[in-house]
Parts: sequence; structure tokens; C-alpha cells
Amino acid sequence: MPVERILATTEATDLLNLTRDMARNELAPEAARAEENESFPRDKFELLGEAGLLSLPYPEEYGGANQPYETYLQVLEEISSAWMTVGVGLSVHTMSCYPLVEFGTDEQRERWLGEMLGGHTLGAYALSEPQAGSDAAALRTRAERNGAEYAVNGTKCWITHGGVADFYTLLTRTSDTEISCLLVDGNTPGLKAGKPEHKMGLTGSPTTELVLDDARVAEQRLVGGEGNGLRIALRALDSGRLGIAACAVGLAQAALDLAVDYARQRTQFGRSIIDFQGIEFMIADMEAAVQSARATYLDAARRRDAGRSFGRQASVSKLVATDAAMKVTTDAVQVLGGAGYTSDFPAERYMREAKVLQIFEGTNQIQRMVIGRELAKT
Repeated sequence: MPVERILATTEATDLLNLTRDMARNELAPEAARAEENESFPRDKFELLGEAGLLSLPYPEEYGGANQPYETYLQVLEEISSAWMTVGVGLSVHTMSCYPLVEFGTDEQRERWLGEMLGGHTLGAYALSEPQAGSDAAALRTRAERNGAEYAVNGTKCWITHGGVADFYTLLTRTSDTEISCLLVDGNTPGLKAGKPEHKMGLTGSPTTELVLDDARVAEQRLVGGEGNGLRIALRALDSGRLGIAACAVGLAQAALDLAVDYARQRTQFGRSIIDFQGIEFMIADMEAAVQSARATYLDAARRRDAGRSFGRQASVSKLVATDAAMKVTTDAVQVLGGAGYTSDFPAERYMREAKVLQIFEGTNQIQRMVIGRELAKT
């Protein structure tokens, strides 16, 4: 059922209606088959670009749509409710553009942002390494300056869009003490994606290692100056966590809608199972979890839009929304019973997809650590 939303402008309402139509007609019908076949829907990102949905939170002067984060995240939620691979991909692409938007020079933005925000190119965010996941400061990939370019060596891992991305926002050491950000072209000689990981969910989205073997990157692709990479990465992750929270709410909403629809139609002992208190209470708890998670990410988004600090709230929303998605999708399988354990219904896929949301963009254990440390400062 359509989510009732309170939107600030007519433009936002029209945008959400457009997104809902695209999600229903262009995304949802193809999701199950594509996930089963592990087929990456690159054409859907081109479609989103043509509709202006890849540029929503960024200024018009850079080719963006100048929409508040509150609106962008609700668009992301609608897309994720139809197809998580596309929703997560949109979130990752938006985060991959963030460093160039916020820290790039006017010349860099003019050169690359138009294609990035218009759907002509697709991005990936290359931060994690085999020994540096939650501990981002432990990364070992190294970029050595060689004249007017950098020679980059190292291995990145868990790269969403690995092997299909046109550009990688890459965090690398430029000295023993400094981490910097490079915008790396996907066709750079010496850059190679590994085989896609075999995953329990989001199988339509390729996740790979990224190996850099003396990859040459022009100094013009350095974003934000040497030594600012960790600050750029953490700023991008704050916004990225809001994106994952919105994706999680979209997935949970889809699972809730499926469970309600099934419980209304399924009869036992001459009654719809939704009329039995055990099921009724379970569905009520699912609804409460979805609404609470949505309110949490919207609160953080409004703080961001107002120019206020939102890092702690981003961690709270990521934690609350992804834990809710795991619980709601698991309960949806339970409501459907044996049918929920089969691939005839998407409940089991929703449950598999929910698990990774508790892991990437900082595990939920890391979110608790961030929240606790922020509270200790106050």
C-alpha cells in the first residue's frame, strides 16, 4: 500500500509520485528474476539518470536537482521497496559523488560531475581493505607521487559495483601519516576487479575486490588536497548511513505490505489469519518498527538539511532502521509460514537482503560505538 507522506512542496510530491510509478512499473516486475540470475541492472541506473533521480541532493549549479535530503531519502526508500539492488546502488553512487561535490575544485566539478549526476557514469566507493574495514585509518593502499601522476598499489574489498563502475572514489595513503581521496577512472590501466563475491542476498549487485597494480592516476584527480582523505571519507559515510537507513525502511515496508496482504487472504479455521491475535500483534509490531525507523531517518535528514550536526543521528538511524529491517523481514517469513520459506514469494529474499544492511556503511556494533562516544562528549 502507498506510504502516506507529509512533503514540504508540490515539487517533492510530484517527485515521489514519479518515483512510485517507476518503482511499480519499471523495477518491481524485474527484481526477482534478475536477483535469481545475478544480473546487474545497469539499464535501470540509466533510467534513473534520465529521470533526474541520480542527482537529487546536489546543487543545480553542478547539474543536481537541489532537493533536500529529506526528499532524496524518501525517493530512495520508494526505490528500495521495489528492488534493493537498485536502491543500494543509488545510495552508493550518491555517496561516491559526495567528495567531488563537497571538496572538489570548480574545474573538477565542471569536468566530471555532469556525467556522474546525469546517469552517464556509475560510481563506486573504495574504502574497505582486507585488514581495514571498521578501522578505516588502518588502510594500506598507497599512492606514490611520480611527476604529474600517482602510482597506486594495493587491494580494496567489498566494493559495490566493482567491475561495472565507471569511476571509483578511492581512499589511499599518500604518505605514512596521510590519507587522500582520488577519483579513479574505471578504465585505468593497472586497476582490475576480482570475481564477484557469492552472497546470500543482493545477488544482482556485484561486490568484488579491487586490485591496483601500479595504476597511474593523474594529479588532477586528487580531491580535497593531500591528507584530507579520512575527513572526506567520514563525512561521506555520515550521509551514506542515512541512505542505507532509507533503503532498510523501504525493504521493511515491502515485507510488511507482503505480510499484511497474505494474512488477509490466507484463511484457517474459517477466518483470515490476520484476525488471529498472534498474527495481528506481530503485524502491529512490524508496522510500529517501520514507522519508527522512518521517523528516525527523517529527523536526521532534517538536521542535515538545516545545516546542523547530524553524525550521531545518522548512526542512530542506520542502527534502528537496519535492525528493524532484519526483524520485520524475518517476521514476514513467519507470517507466510511454509510459503515464506519458498521462492514463490519474495519474503525469503527480503530476509536475505536485510542482513547485509546491518553490516555495511559501518556495522551496527560500530554505530553503537559512535553513538556512545558522542554521548560521552556531551
